Amino acid sequence: MNFCILSISLPLTDPVLKFLIILIIILAIPILSNRIKIPHLLGMIIAGIVIGPNGFNILARDSSIILSGTAGLLYIMFLAGLEIDLTEFKKNSSKSILFGLYTFIIPMLLGTLSGLYLLNFSLLTSILLASMFASHTLLAYPILSKLGVNKIRAVNIAIGGTMITDTLALLVLAVVVGMSTGEVNTMFWVKLSVSIVIFGLVVLLLFPIIGRWFLKRYEDNVSQYIFVLMMVFLGAVLAELAGIEAIIGAFLAGLALNRLIPSTSPLMNRVEFVGNAIFIPFFLIGVGMLVDFRAFFQGFEAFKVALVMTIIATLAKFLAAWLTQKSFRFSVDERRIIFGLSNAQAAATLAAVLVGYNVIIGHTETGEPVRLLNESILNGSIIMILVTCTIATFSAQKGGKNIALLESTLSDSSETASTERILIPISNPNTVDELINLSRVIKSKANKNNLYALSVINSESEDFNVESKARKLLEKAKISASSTDLMLNTLLRYDLNIVNGVSNIIKENRITDLILGLHIKGDTSDSFLGSFTEGILAKSNVTTFIYKSYQPISTIKRHLVLIPDKAEHELGFSFWLAKIWNIGANTGAKISFFSTEKNLKLLKAISEKHPINVEFNEFTDWDDFLILSREIRDNDNLIVVMSRKNFLSFNTAMLKIPIYFSKYFQSNSYIFIYPTQSISMQEERVDLTNSSLFEAIEKVDIIGKTISNIFQKK
Repeated sequence: MNFCILSISLPLTDPVLKFLIILIIILAIPILSNRIKIPHLLGMIIAGIVIGPNGFNILARDSSIILSGTAGLLYIMFLAGLEIDLTEFKKNSSKSILFGLYTFIIPMLLGTLSGLYLLNFSLLTSILLASMFASHTLLAYPILSKLGVNKIRAVNIAIGGTMITDTLALLVLAVVVGMSTGEVNTMFWVKLSVSIVIFGLVVLLLFPIIGRWFLKRYEDNVSQYIFVLMMVFLGAVLAELAGIEAIIGAFLAGLALNRLIPSTSPLMNRVEFVGNAIFIPFFLIGVGMLVDFRAFFQGFEAFKVALVMTIIATLAKFLAAWLTQKSFRFSVDERRIIFGLSNAQAAATLAAVLVGYNVIIGHTETGEPVRLLNESILNGSIIMILVTCTIATFSAQKGGKNIALLESTLSDSSETASTERILIPISNPNTVDELINLSRVIKSKANKNNLYALSVINSESEDFNVESKARKLLEKAKISASSTDLMLNTLLRYDLNIVNGVSNIIKENRITDLILGLHIKGDTSDSFLGSFTEGILAKSNVTTFIYKSYQPISTIKRHLVLIPDKAEHELGFSFWLAKIWNIGANTGAKISFFSTEKNLKLLKAISEKHPINVEFNEFTDWDDFLILSREIRDNDNLIVVMSRKNFLSFNTAMLKIPIYFSKYFQSNSYIFIYPTQSISMQEERVDLTNSSLFEAIEKVDIIGKTISNIFQKK
């Protein structure tokens, strides 16, 4: 009998043992980092130093570490593009451009001058050294993402500026290397320009089309995740073919898929989980393995180069962040975030130093190669990476924590969570997932607990398996919600009929919003909405969403919202409008409003204070409802704000709308919204002014304003 005896020698070569060591580090570092009060990211880098070839030599920085680390770096850039708020990104594009120029030009100037006059390098070497200072890696982005401040303007501006400075820095690298080898000519510029333009068009125009096609047709969780991962690396490969670094391709892939993977979706949850659990820690550990403290003791020249590089790189990035703060009157914490995101030198710096080190521009008299970047710069770069990453993580964490604390103070999240209660009655297993998906995009961000799924059983039913079927359906709903970190409360109720069961649950649990799936007609006598839905609308007065899903809500490009005249005077106006705003904020899809001039004026005022991707269209003639069929395109969702009969915003044309939808809009998703309404309001015809309505939805994502508060403000 043969026994396998594990022989241990350093560095470890057994793949099982190597992976175990990495997993222990990933598990232990967050715990240790919390105790000694340092950022987790810095802890991972230090762990890499300790176990790496320049530490205790426990693990070698071999191809497996490099492969996983490369995936982690691409993941960071992809997440930055995927999680960026595109509306804020467009709004702050001019600020991003200015910051990008600041954070490129200042390091280029200081770096070139320091290379020429402090380190006595040649002009080409000094320019290449400066380009290393200009580029940076969004190493601190995961910190801000965990703190929940990754969508604020400072982060958006820093990410936009990163794209500009990294692209310019990498172009400088390509040009300098080309000049050193004599390859820069007219054809070089033409080829580079054309390839970059083609690459950008393919990723930004073709990737969204491919992504929407795939996600509409394949709902398997594993297949969707593998598809996203494939698109990340495809973007990276296309970037390299275009002559620029892979990180640019990963970032643009994130931008291209941004609207298809909402921040609240199950797919986003899986993307973030795998990245933060595996790929990104591998990258950070790999960076630590590069650090060699022995470089400090290899002579004064190496120490001098490392010192100058670290000081100049940090000073240049701080000046760029400081000028950005002064230019746009940002707070100190916003400057800390911008500086933290832009100071870390890692990916592009490593690319530049390794390329420059491998370029031989001549030979000495003894035949030794003369490199564009010598060993002193190589060692200095490693020290610079360690110091700048340390400073960056502390700066970003401090600024992010302060802003997160300020936001939590300004917004009463506890009131939101206790006020908003969403109920989803379920009976059809085929619609459960999409009803849960709708609930997650309309809910406020603070509400992770007050979501209910209900199954009602007829108390006179003689089917003994009905309870087992109902519990399985509720369990399916709970699993679907948990995939996005939502806690779903499941309710099983026996009652005389379903309408009574649902209406009683609404009263008992103080439900504010009800989500219903459009029923499947059993026979020709059934109405469009169905007797159950009509019974609920008659017996309850909560905001009700009736949803018919034709495609996943994350693949919708545009939501057309039809608002009737006088809807702004209804009691529940601010509450359903807040849900519409959440759809725009949580999915990134365009919200196209159709309403009266008075309503549009109010909506424009709200959008200026709470920007989302929105457009406005005047529409008043509901008798000519079918004119909207000209506006409908594939991947559109129609949202129609309805009214119960005899209420203020009701008009007789609404009676025909179900017929229109059953005939002309079968290939589109749609939602009917029945707001909270009040007879007394109809009788008194209370006219809420624009200002009081604006106050009622001052924080569109927060529903915790009661009706009495609205009238008190009036």
